Amino acid sequence: MERQIYLENTAWQEGLALMMEKLAGRCVPRNESLDVRLALHRITGAIVRAKRSSPHFAASAMDGYAIRAKDTHGISEREPRWLELGIQAVQVDTGDPIPEGMDAVVMLEDVLELGEGGILLQAPVVPYNHVRPVGEDIVEGEVLLPIHHRIRPQDQGALLAAGVLEVEVRSKPRVGIMPTGDEIRSPESTLQVGDIVDSNSTVLASLVEEWGGSATIWPITPDQPEKLEEAIQKIAASQDILVIIAGSSQGRDDYTSQMVQKFGTLYLHGVAIKPGKPVVLGEVQGKPTFGVPGYPVSAYLTAHLFLEPWVKHLQGLSKDSQATLDAVISKKVFSSLGSEEFVRVKVGRVGDRWVAAPLSRGAGVTMSLVRADGMLRVPRLQEGFHEGETVPVELLRPISELEETLVCIGSHDLTLDVLSSHMKAKGGQGGIASAHVGSLAGILSLRKGEAHFAGIHLLDPETGEYNRSYLQRFLPGRDVLLMNLVYRTQVFIVPKGNPMNIKTLADLAKPGIRFINRQGGSGTRVLFDYLLQKQGLTKEQILGYEREEFTHLAVAVAVASGSADVGLGIQSAAEALGLDYVLVGEERYDLAIPQEFMGEPRMKEMISVIQSKAFQDDVLALGGYDVRDTGVFY
Repeated sequence: MERQIYLENTAWQEGLALMMEKLAGRCVPRNESLDVRLALHRITGAIVRAKRSSPHFAASAMDGYAIRAKDTHGISEREPRWLELGIQAVQVDTGDPIPEGMDAVVMLEDVLELGEGGILLQAPVVPYNHVRPVGEDIVEGEVLLPIHHRIRPQDQGALLAAGVLEVEVRSKPRVGIMPTGDEIRSPESTLQVGDIVDSNSTVLASLVEEWGGSATIWPITPDQPEKLEEAIQKIAASQDILVIIAGSSQGRDDYTSQMVQKFGTLYLHGVAIKPGKPVVLGEVQGKPTFGVPGYPVSAYLTAHLFLEPWVKHLQGLSKDSQATLDAVISKKVFSSLGSEEFVRVKVGRVGDRWVAAPLSRGAGVTMSLVRADGMLRVPRLQEGFHEGETVPVELLRPISELEETLVCIGSHDLTLDVLSSHMKAKGGQGGIASAHVGSLAGILSLRKGEAHFAGIHLLDPETGEYNRSYLQRFLPGRDVLLMNLVYRTQVFIVPKGNPMNIKTLADLAKPGIRFINRQGGSGTRVLFDYLLQKQGLTKEQILGYEREEFTHLAVAVAVASGSADVGLGIQSAAEALGLDYVLVGEERYDLAIPQEFMGEPRMKEMISVIQSKAFQDDVLALGGYDVRDTGVFY
């Protein structure tokens, strides 16, 4: 026996910490593979990635006519043009596949005139106008769910849409519940004077199920040492956690502490709580073992204090808390009068305030629900909220998880998902909440106090250096540190075999080459504009320059789906979708971190993960990255 304190007034927090210290390293979560349709409320045991894009075909987003965008080139109000039905224009309804050879949709209301043989247009359209591209919602290879995530109905929908039929989840902790006592009777029994109904077993079993475990109630065992000893050994052989009801005090028929001491280790007997003082904490055959008092309130209270943390621990979880909070909205939210709107938001604490960042509000964007931390309700007689306004948020995740979340707003990079998962795997609940808005927007978010750090890769055309000059320009006088996350390879992403034979930037100006661009303000867009200027090319020479995506994976899927011939992005995105690429050059991707956040434990934890070999090895496995300066401050 390592320690025995009998009915002392030990703080319950100390008792729980002692037990965790002794057993947590040996009692760890296990994984099992499970059908997604049976996985509701289960906890992911590994990163879950999409196996296919959704939608998996280009579809019309409007009722109208599918056309070829190039057929509208030069159309104007002065020079309208007829497009022949069946050849140049095909009628489609919302959700219909785009006919082969067509790449845009013109809405019915934008048709100037409809004749027997065609439609008359008075304005040109760009490629993929009113078309839901392949991967608008989900991109093959993207992270759908992180580790230690509780699967919800909307998560199941996203997984199935993405072709994921089985998922690695944490095995349910098996909890054996053993009611004891000569006076204890089953609920259906006819009671005599002195008999007590066993209600505790059902209450504790239901709590275990509510916490995500699997409970088994053993038959009532009388207060006879030999029968109690036989039962406890059988339970320990098949269960992950043992709960013994009653017999935990110091009466003549109280044997729980003695049994724990005989077949394992007794850590503590008695804690400073009322009710519930005579609790037993120990282990039997290496399994966490609890002796809870027989009084129903005491049993309930001690189960919450000691049993719940262990059921959650074996699933990689911790307790949740409040359901709502007030947060500052990071950007203006517009809403139409007449309808109550539910806006999905990411939530994180930055400094001394909560910040809520609205997510995509498209009706077909399932992943906005998967990524959401909360819901913001816009009343039906209100047109929205102003930027900086304090708003109530209904939480979809435990507040304890959000407290540990680091908010990253800036440029997209695949390693951020890997980083967040590594942080969760180390026991952190929050990880990283990232919003992909581009490097410049990330710097502006730091200026407004809406993020803990920003991912940036902004090339200064005058010096050839990255990032520092932009911080000096947009955050003058602010103490902001730059830490390298990775060096990454920018490439022209092309289909397998490079059918258009794209070798240089100049090839993008060839007739018919369809380019897919990144959004304005992104580092990749800055780089592309710099390369165009250096080559003496103009944006007007690039077909598709105005067509923008917000992530590298979205650019890659546009190429993979055939809606674009080439896009500028990172090598790892091309490799994730099995595409070919043409090397453009190496760039530095840094994290800009304001000095005031450097002392926070969650920031220190993130930096520790970034500097770890395990994280860097996973980054290198993605391809297209160099970690020679990863974790180094400039």
